[in-house]
Amino acid sequence: MKEILIISGKGGAGKTSLCAAFAVLAGKSVLVDCDVDASDLHLLLKPEVRETHPFFAGLLPEIGKEGCTRCGKCMDVCRFGAVGADRAGFPVIDENACEGCGVCASHCPAEVIHMKPRSCGEWYESETARGTMFHAKLWPGGENSGKLVAEIRRAARACAGNSGADRILLDGPPGIGCPVISAMTGVDLAVIVTEPTVSGFHDLDRTVRLARQFEVECAVILNKADLNREVAGRVRSYCEEKELRFLGEIPFDPLFSQALREGKTLADYPDSAPGRKIAELWRAVE
Repeated sequence: MKEILIISGKGGAGKTSLCAAFAVLAGKSVLVDCDVDASDLHLLLKPEVRETHPFFAGLLPEIGKEGCTRCGKCMDVCRFGAVGADRAGFPVIDENACEGCGVCASHCPAEVIHMKPRSCGEWYESETARGTMFHAKLWPGGENSGKLVAEIRRAARACAGNSGADRILLDGPPGIGCPVISAMTGVDLAVIVTEPTVSGFHDLDRTVRLARQFEVECAVILNKADLNREVAGRVRSYCEEKELRFLGEIPFDPLFSQALREGKTLADYPDSAPGRKIAELWRAVE
């Protein structure tokens, strides 16, 4: 079983559009949207949710009013200002300000504050026309996005093992932060989608350095290649210098935007120039 991650160092490079098109061309695969903070692969693949699972990360204090003496100690010791009081003087937790450190619970003289698992989001097992898909939603302000990515990847591996699928296709988050590290660790290939801009080139280099730190094999696709031929040349030279496999380039085409508006992938336009190019790139990935 192979895990192929489609990733980019920045948003807007075309990563999700390319991943959705690859999902169409790959046939039946297990699919994972690792962008748990702002997922959008579902907009193109239209999954039907079969199972919903809660995601807990960290702890949150729960105050029992029965036995509370309203001494105010919990308010005094909270350095984050997360403990206030209601009209009756009972302490109230501001969940958005609370860091879950547990100091209030450890200093409560009446021992009525207890730490409970904190709900930070939920994840889904869904069915699409292109295979089973795992995706998630982190609540606003929720923490441990990397842990949530790891959780849906574990579920995807189990599904692939049970169904006999030989491929897991992952749509990675942008950037190089914690969820990216969680999505990248242990994959067989990271396909980095970049664009010929100064920021695109810079983020390509950051992503390559991250992948090599985790000993992950990389390949590069240059999207919107004709928008800046000078930077496009720098990208190709960089790949040669770093001994990266350059899979190819995709010219800018308004069909990308049209496909997004229609909720389709470029693979749904097989006779178009971008459609043929993406089919060629998928063959290179395989």
